[in-house]
Amino acid sequence: MRIGELSKATGVSSRSLRYYEEQGLLSGHRLPNGYRDYAEEAVQQVAFIQDLYRAGLSSGIIREILPCAGAQTLEGDCGELLARVRQVRDELVRQERQLAQRREMLEGYLSGARTPTGFEPQAPGDRPRCAASPSWPNRPADGPSRGAEV
Repeated sequence: MRIGELSKATGVSSRSLRYYEEQGLLSGHRLPNGYRDYAEEAVQQVAFIQDLYRAGLSSGIIREILPCAGAQTLEGDCGELLARVRQVRDELVRQERQLAQRREMLEGYLSGARTPTGFEPQAPGDRPRCAASPSWPNRPADGPSRGAEV
């Protein structure tokens, strides 16, 4: 199939498919007229490449994974590669935990359950205010007032 047909079948732009080819992730051959031609299996390969990108893997790691994932003869040490993929997964898990902690902290600030360092109530029962931005958190919902620092 030609690149336009592969693009339509996968929902991936022709530009991205050319990039995948440049990165060694996808291969096709050139017809005598210069058009790219891809095998039917390219549809599944492109879907797999997209999944790996969404998982946060780089082109370099994807390039190493593809021979271990396909029906072709294995090249290299897939065990070592899987260890690297596990490291990437573990890093994503660490980042997810860190984001969850940050979100929880912000939720606490916004709900009034926590007070950020440097924010002090002006009077008993008042919401905390920052000396640098005295109207926060009492600004209008549509954003900071004109001239206020964020």
